[in-house]
Amino acid sequence: MNSQDLENINVSAFDAMPTPQELHARLPLSEHAADVVDAGRRALRDILDRKDKRLIVVVGPCSIHDPVAGLDYARRLKALQAEVKDSLLLVMRVYFEKPRTTTGWKGYINDPLMDDSFQVNLGMEKAREFLLNICELGLPTATEALDPISPQYLGDLIAWTAIGARTTESQTHREMASGLSTPVGFKNGTDGDIGIAINAILSASHPHSFLGLNDQGRVSIVRTRGNQYGHVVLRGGDGRPNYDTVSVAMAEQALKKAKLPCNIIVDCSHANSYKKPELQSLVMNDVVNQILNGNQALVGVMIESNIEAGNQSIPADLQQLRYGCSVTDACVDWASTENMIRDAARRLRQCFEK
Repeated sequence: MNSQDLENINVSAFDAMPTPQELHARLPLSEHAADVVDAGRRALRDILDRKDKRLIVVVGPCSIHDPVAGLDYARRLKALQAEVKDSLLLVMRVYFEKPRTTTGWKGYINDPLMDDSFQVNLGMEKAREFLLNICELGLPTATEALDPISPQYLGDLIAWTAIGARTTESQTHREMASGLSTPVGFKNGTDGDIGIAINAILSASHPHSFLGLNDQGRVSIVRTRGNQYGHVVLRGGDGRPNYDTVSVAMAEQALKKAKLPCNIIVDCSHANSYKKPELQSLVMNDVVNQILNGNQALVGVMIESNIEAGNQSIPADLQQLRYGCSVTDACVDWASTENMIRDAARRLRQCFEK
């Protein structure tokens, strides 16, 4: 018996991927797109540092599956951004990777053709192309970091990163976050435990060394400086919301006890709206009310939004997919999104003018 009889027993193949450097060369970052990413990151840091009083709004589809509809959505959001830029910082939600409790479509990178062919090389290239298009429009982008290798391919195009409820407790993701170039929002656990997120922020703020890829695709020891812009994202948990004033106050106390900045973003979706997208507007309205009543810890919200409301199953015939409708979590439609954002901007603008 030799090592070949012992290794990779359950692996059927190793398919080649382009290196990050090769993909960057094929789809390079333009000077304009680079300026958009940099400006988005600086604005986010300024809000977290209280140099900018605007509210962060991470808004967009639960996941990207149709780049045509995604770009359509982005153009609408860009136009809306011009209206509300004095009181809100709009960051487009561009999620390509979807964590799964058991099975299901894992996202645009993993299965871009939505046919279980799992052409990850094609998915990564299409994801980078899509992000470039959004940045060229002038919108900063947000995504969830799930696969620890993906940031080497896409990280230069991202302004804000989320670490999801299922991965906030993961050492791998805390280490990865410590090296990301963006502010990072850590969601509380699926059971609502905020301590998990606070421990993640503390961990990611320190330097780490771990195995990863460099831009040439070579396995390397990645040594990070630590990320000083970690913050909490309240998304509810165990079927219950946690955006109310009491929950926010308790989160503030926990952050202060850990000697961390009191920066809190509220996810209007998931358990905070009982997974009913139409309730997201009520959550956002409550957050704005808390800010108007003097809360200084709430710095942003997240909204799951698409062109059409609701969601749909992935049909065998992809031609039957409804345009602009989510294939993962249900979303609010564009008209509702505009109303939510315009109303929040109007109310916050009046507060800022006082």
